[in-house]
Amino acid sequence: MIGFRTLLYKEVLRFWKVGTQTVAAPVLTALLYLLIFSHVLEAHVRVYGSVAYTAFLIPGLVMMSVLQNAFANSSSSLIQSKVTGNIIFVLLPPISYREFFAAYVIAAIVRGLVVGGGVLAATLWFTPLDFAYPLWILVFALIGGGVLGSLGVVAGIWADKFDQLAAFQNFLIMPLTFLSGVFYSVHSLPTFWQRVSHYNPVFYMIDGFRYGFFGVSDVSPWRSLAVAAACFAVLATLTLLLLKRGYKLRS
Repeated sequence: MIGFRTLLYKEVLRFWKVGTQTVAAPVLTALLYLLIFSHVLEAHVRVYGSVAYTAFLIPGLVMMSVLQNAFANSSSSLIQSKVTGNIIFVLLPPISYREFFAAYVIAAIVRGLVVGGGVLAATLWFTPLDFAYPLWILVFALIGGGVLGSLGVVAGIWADKFDQLAAFQNFLIMPLTFLSGVFYSVHSLPTFWQRVSHYNPVFYMIDGFRYGFFGVSDVSPWRSLAVAAACFAVLATLTLLLLKRGYKLRS
């Protein structure tokens, strides 16, 4: 397990040493979203009957930050290593593909949780929040970070250039997160778009995470948990298969 621990330490240290860029900047971005949207919509929108819009928005921003930064951590680390050529120093040591996967995904989850915690701490003073079911909050944060961390490994393996990774993030990750109910309840949408939203797996992660705060959600938290767990299982299996074959890494 020495190789796994060393690789995990390296991945956590990599983002922590540039915390201004990897932690502080996403927190500031989320804070700006909150300031703008809450200023415009607070007096006009109530969600779930009685929840103020600012209170509704904060969990969505926290979870969005967890997901986006989990993806960014694993994907950026791999593409940087491939472009600079130092990926060879990770592949040469006797580290199994399972340990490789675990180290990158756990580090991605850690970064997602650190940024999400920073967003929560920075926004809590805007409005009081309930923590109806803290365990649900933690479970969805961990699974969501695992899903996007695994997807980040897939993207980092597939991409050969930074612009390919940017396209992956701009045309897949950003639409999935922004159209997942971060800024609105899907019940406010027309029937057709409600149905479309239910095909977005990120919607279930954010909706389940929000349930942990308010005890109410657009769909059952158990359904959200099942979808999120299934996504993680599929992506983890795909990632492990790619790593075992050495696709674009050893060949």
